[in-house]
Amino acid sequence: MHTFNIKPYIMGLFFAVFLSILVTSCSSVTKRGLDHAKSGQPGDVLYLYLSENVNKSNSAKKLLVDYSGPKRVQKYAEKYNKEIAQLFTLNALSPSLKAAEEVKKVIFEKISVEQASALFALFPIDTAKWMKIISTYSGLSKNDIYESAITAGLDPSIVFAASASGFEDTATPLINSIGLVIYGQDEESTAAVKFRAEDDTYWREALNLAWEPIYGSFAGSIVYLEANTTYHIEVTITDVYGDIVEHSFQATTKPNTPPIDPNKVYYLSEIYSGGQLDLEALNIEGSADGYAKIIGDGPVIEAGSDVLAAVNIGNNSYVMLENLTVKGGQRYGIFAKKAHHIWIKACNVSEYGREAVDIRNGKAYSSPTSNSPINYDSGIYLERSGIAVIEECEVHSPNLGANNWSVGHPKGANALQVWAYHDSDAYRGEFIVRNNRFYGTANHRFNDVIEGRMNTERRGGFVRNSAIYGNYIAYANDDLIEIDGGQQNVLVYNNELTQGYVGISIAPNLIGPSYLFHNYIHDLGDDRGKEWTAIKAGGLLSKPAGKTYVIENYINTDRNGIAGSSVAGDSTFWIEAYNNIILNRLSNNAVGLGIYDKEKFYLSKFVNNLIFNTKINRPKIDVDFDSFVEHYKNHDEVYSSSFDNRPLVDLSILNEFLIPNFTREVNNSYDATPSLVANKFVEINEDDLTKFDNQTKYGLPEVKNNKVTLVGNSWYKIPIEIEVTKDTMLTMTIDIEGSSEIVGIALESDNSLTQSKVLKLSGSQKFGNDLTSLLSEERNMTIEIEIGKYHLGHLRYLVFILDNDKVERINNKASVSFSNIVITNLKDDVSNSNQETLIPVGQGL
Repeated sequence: MHTFNIKPYIMGLFFAVFLSILVTSCSSVTKRGLDHAKSGQPGDVLYLYLSENVNKSNSAKKLLVDYSGPKRVQKYAEKYNKEIAQLFTLNALSPSLKAAEEVKKVIFEKISVEQASALFALFPIDTAKWMKIISTYSGLSKNDIYESAITAGLDPSIVFAASASGFEDTATPLINSIGLVIYGQDEESTAAVKFRAEDDTYWREALNLAWEPIYGSFAGSIVYLEANTTYHIEVTITDVYGDIVEHSFQATTKPNTPPIDPNKVYYLSEIYSGGQLDLEALNIEGSADGYAKIIGDGPVIEAGSDVLAAVNIGNNSYVMLENLTVKGGQRYGIFAKKAHHIWIKACNVSEYGREAVDIRNGKAYSSPTSNSPINYDSGIYLERSGIAVIEECEVHSPNLGANNWSVGHPKGANALQVWAYHDSDAYRGEFIVRNNRFYGTANHRFNDVIEGRMNTERRGGFVRNSAIYGNYIAYANDDLIEIDGGQQNVLVYNNELTQGYVGISIAPNLIGPSYLFHNYIHDLGDDRGKEWTAIKAGGLLSKPAGKTYVIENYINTDRNGIAGSSVAGDSTFWIEAYNNIILNRLSNNAVGLGIYDKEKFYLSKFVNNLIFNTKINRPKIDVDFDSFVEHYKNHDEVYSSSFDNRPLVDLSILNEFLIPNFTREVNNSYDATPSLVANKFVEINEDDLTKFDNQTKYGLPEVKNNKVTLVGNSWYKIPIEIEVTKDTMLTMTIDIEGSSEIVGIALESDNSLTQSKVLKLSGSQKFGNDLTSLLSEERNMTIEIEIGKYHLGHLRYLVFILDNDKVERINNKASVSFSNIVITNLKDDVSNSNQETLIPVGQGL
């Protein structure tokens, strides 16, 4: 997908605002009073407390003995009373420490092991900064520093990471994104990013990389990229003195399908005779040159409950499963352990997991003698495995539903469980979960729908460089998506989430940044109708420390939008939220808040979000207003109440708030914007008609007199260049014969299927946007479609769809014709004001 560079003055405005917010929040560290100090690390709080109160009659030590501030800080004042007083006297407790090199050497050259431990404990987020200072300026040995850090509770794996001596900068490609990490950096610097595809001559801007304080790096992601495309990336790092260092990368995104070894293609009917499908026993695995592929061609895998998993991949790698129907498994439908390069496509998984034999205190047990409730049974579980794609699957109907919070933390089955920490560092993370349908029912729900294991550790969950997008996720008694744990360059976007106690959990984010963007989170609630929040965060200080970006999501639900939850006693979070729409329908104590930030960490930012509570007809928030920039229509009751509860809505914003590489009005634009005409008659030329994605199974199209006719099971596209606005209409004549699963069109910007861009006009399968009400008859009917509702921005391909996967070729008599296609822009003047833009917010492109 191509975009054009945003005009320099627009980006200047955006970054001026961005920088002013940053400067304000950073400068407030040393200026804000004791009440505001609650939003900082324990060291920040105690430094300000001592700075404001030390005098001739109140020594630092006495003040610490008498300290009665927040309990989470008080324990440090008690444990490190002597060391904190000494550090304050040495002027070594300053949050900024921008002293000259000679001064730092004087301050820290005689620091003790105990004082070093106090610093590590007081500033849990700034691991890299303090490790670097102590390693550089103190006389402590490496072993002394190691022991002091461990005493303070730091993760041994990061004790000496600040120096980054053994760390290589990385550019890690997924299919539609690239994650970047640059080590050995300084918090006061900035890291600007630009990129271009190999065959492009112009550079596009991306969002700046984020400061990552644990390893002392800059990290971030470039998103909405084309599959199997080489990109050139330049990162310009500018330090506080204006000195510049440039870093260059070249990376090729992964293809939409893996390489297949033609000698290792297996049809299920040829290798399966009942019970468990065991790939280890069958010795089925591929290599980097070609995956082994198993294709479902009719038989259903029914394993029963006497085997751990219905399909056992084991530790075999380079394996693709396609079109399998899987039922049963004592714990799991599909299971792998310590595997890598796994691709699971178009599989249907159900009826897996243990059943309740005994119910105690509202929780299910597999036997009367079992000590643990049933939990973690999974449709798909990839344990300590990495580099995987799970796409176009349906996971549903586990044997056991989950309890709700009325009897304690929900326990029960999930659809997908992930622990992406492979034994080998080369195979960690890189999970892609896209275009799936994971769902329970109102009375038979998952615990979490997508769940991560070891999720209070950096090695837990998705770990790093992973993406969850284009999915329908529904019915949980806890979280719909859980990415807790390692979250560096973990992306959650373009998903629809509904009917869960929580929408997306990021609590805790142990290493960031992670990104939640363009999701549609609506109508939450567990099986009692109870809910907590659309986005749950927390644990920044107890499980430090990662930042999450929350960008242009549409949240429409009853209770809260973004809220903290306790993780090891700490609900602090670090979020930057931009251009979201958050609508809440109830109001009470801790209910109906667009943002509920009790701890108010000073680096969080909430900028230009449309927040409105429809019950009280005004915004309802609890934030530090030094970190808050209000949307200019937040108090416009008519405007804020006008949004429909549907996946994609328009938000009017000032152009200074456009987010490079994320705001879709920018993403879907080109350096040479096509001209818009009042009416565009679409010509269909046979030479321009090509297969779309890998959806076509059989059937050749026929083009005659500007009419295309599809037969069989086929998806074909034609190129079309036009900017779609909210006022764009498409008119066409459609003629359908026979029955199919999907008949319709798709509005695509690239050659990759996006469910939210499919407009289904007829058919039995639930997929994409349902427009079947437009057809009162199926023979030669002319219809009008408001395509601006489903695709805003640059339309590159019009896709014609006749999908019939479940009908044998010999019995497939269906066909469909499309003709007389006209695209109309109802407004002649479609140029955007330099001051204000309508951007699409929510799910879809």
